[in-house]
Amino acid sequence: MQRQPPALTSEEINLYVRTYNSLLRSTGEVRIRALEEAHSFSQSSLHVGALSTKIDLSAFGYAAGRLPACMPGISLVILGQSHELFEAAGFDVRSWQIVKTRGRRRPLRWDGGERLAVFIASASDMDDLVPILVAYQMEWNKMHQALRPHVGKEKELAESPALLEKALALDEGGAEKLSDAFGRGELLKGLTAVMSQRLDLRTHTLASSYSQYQRAAQRWWGGIEPSYLARGKNRAPVYFVSSNTHAVANLLGGYARTHRKEMVDWAVREDPEGLGEDVRKAAESGDEAELSPILYYLLRAFIHSESSEKKMNEVREFESKKGLLHLSGPGRIDVDAQLVTLADLDISLVDPRLRVPGSELLAESRAMIINIDYPLGMAAYHLLSRAGQGIGEVRGIYIMGKAATLNGRVGDVLLSDTVYDEHSGNTFLFNNALGAEDVAPYLRFGSVFDNQSAVTVRSAFLQNKDYMATFYREGYTVLEMEAGPFLGAVHELVSPRRLPSDEIVNLNPHLAFDVGLLHYASDTPYSRRQSLLSKSLSFFGVDSTYACAIAIVKRIFTQEIARITAEKTAVRRASGV
Repeated sequence: MQRQPPALTSEEINLYVRTYNSLLRSTGEVRIRALEEAHSFSQSSLHVGALSTKIDLSAFGYAAGRLPACMPGISLVILGQSHELFEAAGFDVRSWQIVKTRGRRRPLRWDGGERLAVFIASASDMDDLVPILVAYQMEWNKMHQALRPHVGKEKELAESPALLEKALALDEGGAEKLSDAFGRGELLKGLTAVMSQRLDLRTHTLASSYSQYQRAAQRWWGGIEPSYLARGKNRAPVYFVSSNTHAVANLLGGYARTHRKEMVDWAVREDPEGLGEDVRKAAESGDEAELSPILYYLLRAFIHSESSEKKMNEVREFESKKGLLHLSGPGRIDVDAQLVTLADLDISLVDPRLRVPGSELLAESRAMIINIDYPLGMAAYHLLSRAGQGIGEVRGIYIMGKAATLNGRVGDVLLSDTVYDEHSGNTFLFNNALGAEDVAPYLRFGSVFDNQSAVTVRSAFLQNKDYMATFYREGYTVLEMEAGPFLGAVHELVSPRRLPSDEIVNLNPHLAFDVGLLHYASDTPYSRRQSLLSKSLSFFGVDSTYACAIAIVKRIFTQEIARITAEKTAVRRASGV
């Protein structure tokens, strides 16, 4: 049955979006405080304390984790789409320092003083960044007001959780959350900055255009295409995957499994994240299904256990010899890509859970996997649209991401076949190529729910309880940010029509390839006990992430082996054998 899209129910959210979109069109600087009222009355589920004088540590922590460490000294945030736009406006951002955040992959440049340049890859970056800045400033200023009587006692407060919690009227454990928000070892520095000044952030939006988003996507593909074409003149058939840059590489590259002893010895000796004993027990058990996930998770820490790039270069070189090429920031766009040449894989090194009957036939494949790191929101549309123009035959598109769930728990896996997209107003219908039976065998802790319906929201902050309740009543249980834009690009890959708006778009009659959509639950907004704001997926998240990745890669292997087998059979029949 074709479900009608639910009516948008949050005028407060829509008013907030209209407010910042209209103000940020100004050619001058805009004070963030001009947006605080609309932000507060939007009743965001991620900022439930916006209207309260009590400090909302969850909202501050979420925002701080998605802003760079230099943020306490910033007064002006400049938003632009390209180096050329920044330089035309007089900002020599190429000479500025590259800075990063813990929770967002967004290109940022800092002038070493009070100015931060933010590169905007799509309209979704605005929807994401603006509420983050507003929430950060509002909660910062609440803390500033509360700490005014304690100026000069910064060190004492930083060293005493009880005193800090009393000074800020925080619940027990609040001092630890605030320390996490500022970053490990940065609590004293953060408190000193908060006490020293109220924040009065300003933004300056450079002239933006839709064509600039398309140009950015072109630069990104331009950084990938030479490697894609390196195997010959013909454009290889492609299985397109959006996931992350560790799961597919670890499953197919074989580095962690090949260097198992070295990694186990290091983990037992260094005890990273308190997992040393778990590694020792898993290694002694001889159960590879128990050991591999831990080694996959710890590989990043193992690589960075040395200050040099030696281990990272070693891993990249090892993987490239096994058919997996990693491209960092192609075209200066912060969405990494991996090219996997199926014929060059060493099947003996791939994760045993991926080995299916006929795996040896992959050596005859002409196809590649192009795996890209999660893009944000509408960037997914631009990147897939551009990739679709540049690759050969599309044999499958598989999207793995994280989502909030209205009916499950953190760590569950959700498979949808209906997606309502806030950006276009469309409801997409499609047959999901992956089902619960493809994921469940590899999921140890969570549950799998297929036949779900998802809503692609504009940003994590642009939701409130009434809004979510309305969708839930209509049977929508998954809230995420990329499925709608990806499916919009799929529509334009298989249909002669441009993407419509406010329609039911049934993709099934047009699809000649797989479309798979999986989300792992990272947030349960109806439950304050399991919120993304206070609970990191950490090692627990590896379970659902890798279960999804295994399902995707195994589906690709199975499909490609069946295709090769059918081609060989057809050749034999044609030759009369």
